[in-house]
Formats: sequence, structure tokens, C-alpha cells
Amino acid sequence: MKSLDGIKFAEMVQMGAHHLYQNASYVDSLNVFPVPDGDTGTNMNLSMTGGAKETEQHTSAHIGKTAQALSKGLLMGARGNSGVILSQLFRGFGKTIEKEETVDAKKLAAAFQGGVDTAYKAVMKPVEGTILTVAREAAAKGVEVAETTDDIITLMEAFIKEAQASLNRTPDMLPVLKEVGVVDSGGQGLLFIYEGFLASLKGEALPEKNDATLDDLINAEHHRVQDFMNTEDIVFGYCTEIMVRLEASKAPFNEEEFRNELDPMGDSLLVISDDEVAKVHIHTETPGDVLSAGQKYGSLMKIKVDNMREQHSAIVNEPTAQKKEKVPYAIVTIAMGEGIATLLKSIGASYVIEGGQTMNPSTEDIVKAVKEIGAERVLLVPNNKNILMAADQAAELLDIEAAVVPTKTIPQGMAAILAFNPELSVEDNKEAMTAGFAHVKTGQVTYAVRDTSIDGVEIRKDDYMALAEGKIVLSTPGMMDAAKEVLTQLVDEDAEIVTIIYGEDATSDQANELASFIEEHFADAEVEIIEGKQSLYPFILSVE
Repeated sequence: MKSLDGIKFAEMVQMGAHHLYQNASYVDSLNVFPVPDGDTGTNMNLSMTGGAKETEQHTSAHIGKTAQALSKGLLMGARGNSGVILSQLFRGFGKTIEKEETVDAKKLAAAFQGGVDTAYKAVMKPVEGTILTVAREAAAKGVEVAETTDDIITLMEAFIKEAQASLNRTPDMLPVLKEVGVVDSGGQGLLFIYEGFLASLKGEALPEKNDATLDDLINAEHHRVQDFMNTEDIVFGYCTEIMVRLEASKAPFNEEEFRNELDPMGDSLLVISDDEVAKVHIHTETPGDVLSAGQKYGSLMKIKVDNMREQHSAIVNEPTAQKKEKVPYAIVTIAMGEGIATLLKSIGASYVIEGGQTMNPSTEDIVKAVKEIGAERVLLVPNNKNILMAADQAAELLDIEAAVVPTKTIPQGMAAILAFNPELSVEDNKEAMTAGFAHVKTGQVTYAVRDTSIDGVEIRKDDYMALAEGKIVLSTPGMMDAAKEVLTQLVDEDAEIVTIIYGEDATSDQANELASFIEEHFADAEVEIIEGKQSLYPFILSVE
């Protein structure tokens, strides 16, 4: 094969997404920490599914346009660090060939290299031995091989062979991978996508593992997000989506002007377009006005209008909500557990997105949450290191003043929100809130999902693990033993406040037992107990 067009590339994307979907659980299993919320495969799968869906809807014979569709879908669907990096790889890929109708081997290799360049720029401190390394070394091999062959299949075979070799080398680059005996999970996920690409080029079938379709995944994901919302949070009641085929005989189309035209009609507005099609998503009270606005530029290819108040009331069995007043300044944060969400709201959070552990919210989820509030300025408080990049990406997409306070744990998030000052600017608040959580130490207790060994700690499946500042310090069959070890590691004579947040798998009596342990061994520390109702983590402990 000497040339690749957009139609064939779209088929490659579908095959790559499907292959990753089939193996997402395996990718999850490669996460180094044996915690039950290891979700690299899940995040990459949902991200790639969004990209594949967008590609399917915007397939063009022009490969540059098809690649741009993939880029847009991945960007909005990106979840977790792995998903965001994946979106950046194909963002750079699409940008490199955006003007090409077809590509040869050299241009295809250049596109993969362009993706690597973009992804490395997007990551503040790139770590080798990860998905970035696999992408970089495979792309370098592709550029090299393209100098000696003009056959695209030969190029991709060499490309994937190097990706596999690079993946096999990741344990030598990251000692923790070698200690646990796994390869990098993100790199493995990327390899599955690349393998799907090659199978599509060669007309080979991949092993079938289930019958779920891309639409099944998108719809399932949509309903999970709906479950996390409150009906009263719905300001504009009709979720309206249209796709417009742009026509030269109609009014000249300008994406920015169209977006500005639609903006007063509602919120959660997303407009993306290429030379042929414009796609709109908006929550509005007047869907008819949205349809009329779209028809000025061409014919309507797709129309979807859902009454979100009725839909959500039916799901959660709640009365239809009343509209909520907009706010001038908002804090949007992410948390797992009804009790934690209530606490964060009580100390100043405007909106709490349910998630953070097994369910990392996507870039689009965060953007939608901000738009639901309708604030003029917003601070994003992610409370999870795997959501930081999605939050950064959301802040860039918002058309209001926005900043990310880089909290990685719930205790850090609590301290950051308490440091908020509505009289300060967004940037000054970011600085103050970041300083506000700098002194907070976090402990966690969770259970192991497999046998392994990390940092000299032998871990057995179903043992409870004590994590102090993210480091596993003990694995033991006893949950309370693990919790007390965390406290011993983190509490010292300088500690003033210790907060015990107990989850679904712990009791108030056990929380009180920990409080007594603190009072006995650290008499000067004040103890607070909160029923967080979080899953997976019986105890989250904050030490200030």
C-alpha cells in the first residue's frame, strides 16, 4: 500500500478503538499499585471511544479532515492522564496532516512524530518508561524506516515491532515496573490501538471478546454521568444536539461567530467544525431556536433533543427541578462519596463532580459542570493526580477566567477550598489555595487486588494497605492495623488537627477507635471525624 486516505484511516481508528476496548481490563490490571481503582485501561478506552465515535460521524476521504475529527473527539472525551496524553498524541498527528488528502509512508511517519512532539510539550515533566516513551521510540523508528520503504504496511509493521520492544523496555526505565513485574499500562494501551491500526490495514480480524458497540459505550457513559447530577442543577432543560452539513449556497460559516450566536441560548455549549460539517451540543430552553440558527448555514443531518428534567427525574425518582441562580465566582471540585461531597459543599465548593477514583471525569464533564453553573470565574480543584491534566485541558477550553489548583487528594482539596478568598483574582486565589494545602499530609487505607511487592513491602491479595503520602508502608490482613500504621507514619508532635474520613466499608465505632488511638499517642492533636461514605477506601486521613 503506497497511499492512505481518510476512509481507510477511519477504519483503522475503529479497529484500534475496538481492540483497546477488548483489552481494557487487561490494561487496568497492569497498574503498578494493586489498588482497586487502577483505571488506565478504562480511561484510555473511554477516551478512544469518544475519538472513534467522532471519527465515525465525520469520516471524509480527505485524511486530514478525518484525523481532525479523531483529534476533536479525543480532546473532549479525554479522561485521566493516560487519556489526555492519548488525545495530545493524535492532536499533533492530525495537525501535521490537516491539509493532506492522502498520505504516503513518509507523511504518515511524520504525523506520528508530530503527535509525539505535541504530547511531550503538553506534559510538564515527561517521565520515560511510560506511554510517552513507547510513542516516541515507535515514531522515531517509523521516520527511519520511511527513508527506505514506500510501503505503508511495511512501515507500520516496523513501527509496531519497535512499539512492542519499547514497551518491553519500560521496566528497565522505571524501577517500580520492574519490581512489580509489569510493563507500563499506558504504553500497553497505546500498543493495542496501534495493533488495531495494522490489522485494519492488512484486512485481518482481531479476536472477538464481546458484542458491545461504540454506541453502547457512549450511552452507558452518558447515563453514569447523569446519575451523578442533581435534578435541581439543570438550568436549561433540553439537551440539544445538531449536525449541520455546511453548504456554499447558505450564509458563510464562521465557527466563532456561530458559537457567539448560540451562547445566549443556553449553556454547556460545544461547537466543533471542519470544512463540511458543524456539530453543536447545547443545553437550552429553546431547541427550536438552535435548529433555526443551524439551518442558516446548511441542512440538518442529525437532530437530538432530550428533556433532561423529565429524563433525570425518572432516573432518580425526584421531582422536576427549579432553576438555580448563576454565581459570579465558583469552585468546581471532584470527590467520591456522598459525605465528602456534602462536606466540600459546606466549606465553599459550588459544584462537586462525582468521581475521582474508579471514575475519572473527562475534560468534557468538567467543562459541562462549569457551564451548568454559569459562573464568570472558576477555580478547578481536582483532588486526584490522575485528573490534573483533564482539568488543565478543561481550563483551556473554557471561555471564562479559569485556573486549576493542583490538589491530588481530598485532604488537600479541603485545605485549598478553605483558603479561597472571593475578593482575590483567579490567579491570586490559585496561589493562595495552593499554599493553603502545602502543609497537609494525606493517609489512605485500601485493599490489594493482587499479590505483588513494592518498595520492599510484600503485598497479598485482599490485604489492607496503608498508604502514607501515596507510598505503601504496610500490607496487613487487619484494616485497623493498616489505619493505625498510617497515623503513626504521619502524625508527629507538630500535628494540630487530624481528620478521619471513614467510608462505606468502615464504621463509626472503628473511626472512634482511631480517634482514641490518636488521643493516646498524640495528645496535643485535635481529632475530627467525618462520615465520607466513599467506596474502596475505608479510611482517608488528613494531618495538618
